[in-house]
Amino acid sequence: MTMAACGSLTAETLGLSPATAFPAAKGALPKGLFAAKASAPLSAKTKQHLVHAVGAITMLALLRPSNTGLDASARMPEILVLGLKLADGVHETPDDIVELIAAQRKSGIVFAVVRTVDYEGMTREECQFAVRRALPGRAGHTPTFRVFHGPWEPCGEAFLDVNGSTMDELWASLCSQIILGSTDFDDVDARIARTERIRQLEAAVVKLSADHARAKSPAQRNEIYAKLHRAKNELATLTN
Repeated sequence: MTMAACGSLTAETLGLSPATAFPAAKGALPKGLFAAKASAPLSAKTKQHLVHAVGAITMLALLRPSNTGLDASARMPEILVLGLKLADGVHETPDDIVELIAAQRKSGIVFAVVRTVDYEGMTREECQFAVRRALPGRAGHTPTFRVFHGPWEPCGEAFLDVNGSTMDELWASLCSQIILGSTDFDDVDARIARTERIRQLEAAVVKLSADHARAKSPAQRNEIYAKLHRAKNELATLTN
């Protein structure tokens, strides 16, 4: 069987079992399908991205208990690996397209986004994984979702590890791989929250340091220094 491909990516090049792969004849998805199934009218920006930023959408693999050997899960019966080929000249993942597609499917989707970039006088294909994941929230409240990305890397170095004993653990592990760079599936939400807080504090320290250097009055400098001191202390606690 010839596997479906997104650029040079296939299920097999991603390190997945050939048993999970879609055949090439069934992999391509029309872009208009997602516009037609949208729950609300698309914004002008999203329409533009769908038409001009995305070159092709391809189903690369479908991970199920039957082809992974993992235990079934009611919350995560299967996980789709979807190739998103960016149009020529487009170098950043259009998050609104990831949101549009992922919101239409109850099970998890791992997006393998492929772009072509200049590299050492030639061109090469690079891949960035992306997922849409609900942010931690209080029970009974409407969940808030966010699109997370991994780093861009050469397509030949882009891999997904099948880790865990259940489909739930696999989804947590895939999210951890993409967002946190680890296959560990334990406490993913807490680890994401901690990582995000560290990033916020690092940005705050940079800004407050600059504000402190520019402040003219002693009262203003003291106020900013107090905020800077608190941010640095919290950052030290989280990173030690």
